[in-house]
Amino acid sequence: MKCNDGAAGSLATTRTACIAVGVFEDGVLSREAELLDASGAITSAVAAKDVSGKPGSSLLLRQVAGIEAERLLLVGLGHQHALSDAVFAKAIRTALRCFQQLSADEAILALPLASVEGRDAAWAIRHTAQAAHELAYRRDRLKSEPATQPDGVASVVLWHPPTDAAQAALAEGLATGEGTSLARELGDLPPNICSPTYLAERAGKLAADFHFELEVLDHAALAELKMNAYLAVADGSEASPAFFVLRHRGGTPGEAPVVLVGKGLTFDSGGLSIKPSAAMDEMKYDMAGAACVLGVFRAIGEMKLALNVVGIVAACENMPSGRATRPGDIVTSMNGLTIEVLNTDAEGRLVLCDALTYAERFEPAAVIDIATLTGACVVALGHHNSGLFTRTSPAHEHLAAALLAASKQSGDPVWRMPVEEPYFEQLKSEFADLANIGSPGGGAIVAAAFLERFTRKYTWAHLDVAGTAWKSGADKGATGRPVPLLARWLCNLAQERRQEKSA
Repeated sequence: MKCNDGAAGSLATTRTACIAVGVFEDGVLSREAELLDASGAITSAVAAKDVSGKPGSSLLLRQVAGIEAERLLLVGLGHQHALSDAVFAKAIRTALRCFQQLSADEAILALPLASVEGRDAAWAIRHTAQAAHELAYRRDRLKSEPATQPDGVASVVLWHPPTDAAQAALAEGLATGEGTSLARELGDLPPNICSPTYLAERAGKLAADFHFELEVLDHAALAELKMNAYLAVADGSEASPAFFVLRHRGGTPGEAPVVLVGKGLTFDSGGLSIKPSAAMDEMKYDMAGAACVLGVFRAIGEMKLALNVVGIVAACENMPSGRATRPGDIVTSMNGLTIEVLNTDAEGRLVLCDALTYAERFEPAAVIDIATLTGACVVALGHHNSGLFTRTSPAHEHLAAALLAASKQSGDPVWRMPVEEPYFEQLKSEFADLANIGSPGGGAIVAAAFLERFTRKYTWAHLDVAGTAWKSGADKGATGRPVPLLARWLCNLAQERRQEKSA
């Protein structure tokens, strides 16, 4: 995908397999469509109601007089003065799906990138690049005979001036798309392939491809660090745990890094507090936080982002066995707090608490953990918004505001939830410093409150993606979220750092 401002000629005289332009529901043509309507073919098609202009509608015309392109695709844009994010997204995907059905070297996307309400062209370019990756992703790679598909268009040209801002937006969109696709691929893999050690191997490939540093801690090292909460989960499985750290040193030497921590339960049976069998297969997605960290690092590597970033992944399985942790056991975490394990299916917080303690050694500017942590978050927010949890100090308010802004910019929505003192009361234990579950009510908040006890030496945010990391039903599969949110946030942060240094 690239930008082209028509320097080699006008849109009408450009030879290509297909040009996609927009038409509005009220019969108005987009500026790009007007440029190609010298013969009146588009006006005639609209007048004859061959194309309605409704979002998602399209009409493919061939050999249109007055233009050099082999085909002309008319794409519905809805009402002229109501080109929203959702309508634009539908139009882009309609055009790209049509391009997928062609077998050609090049096609041109000439939709009005600067006309979306409240958005600039950079936003539209980023979204278009990400959409191209989303539509190219395939879930049938493990089938013995994957469905055959047309070759598609080898290169898509965005009809927009290749300004520095446009090129930067395109690079970010393509990189984010690569990262999101990686997170989706890892999430969709079955747990007999995507084991903890497999995740570490994929981290090794990323490190080799993009010159990241990688450190993998074995069981002996974890035991020496006294990561007993993490190992209380991991030791119930025959699969070895994999705790690994990726480092990208793109910022100024000595500059405090951002740390991303991913929950990596490659399969969660619930342990001895075993889950119901219905939909247990979806517990392969309990490593979506880890997949997100690897996806974000893929995006960082593609963009060569000028930041210092650390990625921590704590991967393991949660399985029942003779070695599994029992309800009622008490474990001592890495930071010395004792935890009464009342439910072994609340294992994510046990894994994360030691990983969050480990993050202290990097003296971070901020730490964000990403986890499919609670079904309660799905009850509270459904499948549209991820849950965002932070404390309320000025530094935490700044971090929350930055993440909320990146959420709106990326189209990867989050909703802020409270982490307040009354919820800590629900974690009290008569026998240990805290319990791993609380009394009924506010389960997602109580889980965040548990994690908060291990994050008091730095600025921290928690993203609960239990409702957004994958879809069930006919469109089942990993979404790759919240890679777009975090990639955008990191890009914003890198820009802030550049501005501070140049001031």
